[in-house]
Amino acid sequence: MNARAAAALAMALVVALPALAERIYVSNERAGTIQAIDTATDRIVATAKIGDRPRGIVLSPDGKRLYVARSWWKGKHAGSEAIVAIDAATLKIVRTYPAGTDPEGVALSPDGKRLYMSNEDAATATIVDTSTAKELETLVVGTEPEGVAASPDGKWVYVTAETSNVLTVIDAKQKKVVANILVDPRPRYTVFTRDATRAWASAEIGGSVSLIDAQRHRVLARVKLGKTDRPVGLVLSPDEKRLYIGTGRGNSVLVLDTTTRRVIATIPAGQRVWGLARTRDGKKLYAAGSLSNTITVIDTVTLRPIATIKTGDGPWGLAALHR
Repeated sequence: MNARAAAALAMALVVALPALAERIYVSNERAGTIQAIDTATDRIVATAKIGDRPRGIVLSPDGKRLYVARSWWKGKHAGSEAIVAIDAATLKIVRTYPAGTDPEGVALSPDGKRLYMSNEDAATATIVDTSTAKELETLVVGTEPEGVAASPDGKWVYVTAETSNVLTVIDAKQKKVVANILVDPRPRYTVFTRDATRAWASAEIGGSVSLIDAQRHRVLARVKLGKTDRPVGLVLSPDEKRLYIGTGRGNSVLVLDTTTRRVIATIPAGQRVWGLARTRDGKKLYAAGSLSNTITVIDTVTLRPIATIKTGDGPWGLAALHR
C-alpha cells in the first residue's frame, strides 16, 4: 500500500468513528417507544414508536438487534403481546416472535440463538428459536414471573417470581425446570457474574439483595439494605467489585462492595429507579426513573450524577452491550 492509499484509509477510519459510538437503549412503558442514547454526548439520538407497553429489553451479542417484550395494559387488551426484534441502528421492527401471555422480562442465550421470556399472567416462561421464531418450550415457573437472566456459560436461565418469592432455575440445554431458590419477598432482577459461578438477585419488598451459588442454586448470603430501599435493577461493574442497585421508590442507586457486602455510596437518581445499564468501560452508569421520566447519568469514579436525560413517558428497561 502506497503512502497516499494509507492516508486515505486512515481518513476513512476517522470519518467512520462516529458510527461506532456506544449507545444505551431505553424502553418507555407508557409512551410505547424505544429511544437510543449516545453515551458520548448523553443525548437521545433516536426515538421509535413500537407499540403498547414495551418493558423487558436486551441487545443481541453482536449489538445489531434489540429484543423487546411488548404487552398490553391490564383491562384494556389493546395491541399485541409479542417479542419484537428491532434493528439497533434504525430502531425499525424487523421481526415479531410469539411470546405467550403478558411478556415482561426477556433474555438471550449467549450465542443469540434462543430467546427466554417470562409470561407474567400465565406463570410460565417461554423459549423461542431466534432464527425460526419457533416456540421450543413453555415451562411452568413461579407465580407472576418477571425478570429473566441467562448465564454467560449458556447453562442456566433464572426467572424471578414476585408472588411466590422464588428464582426458578431452567436447565437451558434440557429446556426444563430443575430447581426453585427461595429468596426474600418480591424478587425482581438477577445478574450473573462473568464466570457464571455466582449471581445476585434483588428483592423489592424484602429490601435486600441475595448472593446465589449459580452451580448449586442456593443462597450464599443476604444483604439487607436501608428501610426505604426497594431494590429492582442490578448491574455489576466490569471488574465485578461493585454491584449497582436501583432502589425503585427509594429514588436512588446504591453502590455495594461485593467483597465486604457493604453499601459504600447512595446516589440520588430520579423517581422510581428501575432499569440500570453501564458503558462497556464502566465509567458511566445510567439509571431509569420511571416516574420522573428521566435517565440519570452517574460518574462511577466520583459516584455523583453528572447529567439528566429527559425521556419518553415511563422509562422501564435499559440495554447496553457489555463486551
